[in-house]
Amino acid sequence: MSCILHIETSTAVCSVAVSEDSQVIFQQEDHSGPNHAERLGSMVDEALSFTDNHAIPFDAVAVSCGPGSYTGLRIGVSMAKGICYGRDLKLIAVPTLELLCVPVLLRELAEDEALLCPMLDARRMEVYAGIYDRALRPVREVQADVVDAETYKAFLDERPVYFFGNGAKKCMESINHPNARLIEGIEPLAKWMQPLAERRLLQGQTEDVAYFVPFYLKDFVAKMPKKLI
Repeated sequence: MSCILHIETSTAVCSVAVSEDSQVIFQQEDHSGPNHAERLGSMVDEALSFTDNHAIPFDAVAVSCGPGSYTGLRIGVSMAKGICYGRDLKLIAVPTLELLCVPVLLRELAEDEALLCPMLDARRMEVYAGIYDRALRPVREVQADVVDAETYKAFLDERPVYFFGNGAKKCMESINHPNARLIEGIEPLAKWMQPLAERRLLQGQTEDVAYFVPFYLKDFVAKMPKKLI
């Protein structure tokens, strides 16, 4: 199988994990605020020391690739690239919105026919969101949404839709539909990256370490029509 170092810094939470043979064998999380520059280095050092002490060789580094915080993603991707260069490892990019779906699916919080709508907060009533089925197949293109009662109505009229992520709670009053479900407390964490990263590694979906850049939320918001910002 494989041993992967996972780094997640797309939001205010900083987290690191190590998985081996589909099991998470090391994890650390810091929920104290956006202090990735201070905490990530020491957390990664502890993860590397743990695997070195147990003589476990890494196969790849997985990093959340956005959308998300410009500063957070830049710090996480820079760290991941440095480790890949230093240890000659493959780089795996894990989309943040897909990552948000993993704890929902693992905890079986949604009905079989339900859709999943992870949301990252942009500003005001704007979010960056995707819509997936329970197999994580995209049902609607990932995009920035200005949320009102009509934004997801076509999907909600057909089946339940679960909304979660740090942009979801502020939208629920505007959505106001009987098929809308809110799941609170869902965060993108490194320990949830394992199934997505392993699948990409097995399928050969790795990145060019030299040229890879994450998808910054600010870049997408900058492209939105000015009247929406």
